[in-house]
Amino acid sequence: MKILDVPQSGSVGETVTYQSRYGLIRRRKVIPRDPRTASQIDCRIAFQQARAFWSTLTDEQYLAWNTLARTRQTHPVLGESGVLSGYELAVKINMQLATFGLPMTPTPSPVPIFPDNPVSGLSITSAGSAVSLQLALSAQPVQFIVVLGTRAQNPGVSYVDHYKILGLLPDPQGGLSDITELYLDAFKLLPAGKRVFIRTVQQINGWRDLPKTISARIPAQ
Repeated sequence: MKILDVPQSGSVGETVTYQSRYGLIRRRKVIPRDPRTASQIDCRIAFQQARAFWSTLTDEQYLAWNTLARTRQTHPVLGESGVLSGYELAVKINMQLATFGLPMTPTPSPVPIFPDNPVSGLSITSAGSAVSLQLALSAQPVQFIVVLGTRAQNPGVSYVDHYKILGLLPDPQGGLSDITELYLDAFKLLPAGKRVFIRTVQQINGWRDLPKTISARIPAQ
């Protein structure tokens, strides 16, 4: 339930408090369900690979990660953030590489300056029972674009919290990238009239840009 109280985050006893887009929320603490989906397992494997890779680095490489990490901040909670450790930064970057089977890096690359995200729109078309999803691009991606999606929502929904990684953006053809297979591999169904949300994130050498979210309605068949 929504509450009025001083800003806070975390669990105390049997309750959990957190800041939502609607204000401060307090609810009963429950043990989350662990369905062990293929996507979850892939992420956990990538995390373990990145952790193990950290142990193979030299002292000079540890120093490079620690030096760069001092310039990076953790995600703010209640308006406060701290400095990352070299371990946290290295595992984060290498996990994001390992998730897609890309080679992990023993030394950090410079923090990139991202161009504008070239994904400009989502088009959903139907021909009989076949539905296709295509992302329009205004320019060629600089390196990789991570595609995330949600299960089809009611058409009036304007905001979704939880996204699932679908994969890397397929090479565009004529300014369009077909993500139908990526989406159906994750969610199976495209019900007519529902709304699909897609989030894209540019990735360069393991560094990720801020996400860009777009949506479109599935047309009636």
